[in-house]
Amino acid sequence: MIAFSNSNYYLSAVFLLLLMAEHNLLGSKGEMLAMRYLQEQGYAIHELNWRSGHKELDIVAQERDVLVFVEVKTRSTNHYGDAADAVTPAKMHNLILAAESYVKCKQIDLDVRFDIITVVGIGDNSRIEHIRNAFYPGIS
Repeated sequence: MIAFSNSNYYLSAVFLLLLMAEHNLLGSKGEMLAMRYLQEQGYAIHELNWRSGHKELDIVAQERDVLVFVEVKTRSTNHYGDAADAVTPAKMHNLILAAESYVKCKQIDLDVRFDIITVVGIGDNSRIEHIRNAFYPGIS
């Protein structure tokens, strides 16, 4: 009986890891689609998944003389709400802190902007929405 219980625990843990891996893969695919979209729009990509401690910037890009910090939210469907709604005030605060670290670390003197790109679906049927100036530092 104990062996059966342990094997159920093991199978549950493996299933959970597979779901997490699938979720991470979906996010990575969304980031790649967002990066390609930005490049097609004329943006220069500076960084992907730049980290400052536990905080992360999905994409750091430049459009003309503006440094753009892009948060990418990817969903397989919109059944559970708009992907952009996942960027909460707490997430915005963390993005601002990470952006401040990036600007200091790289010694950049440009105007900055925070955008959100949502990707719904992956592949030929994916839909990309770009929200420019999605939020402003100090305003949430």
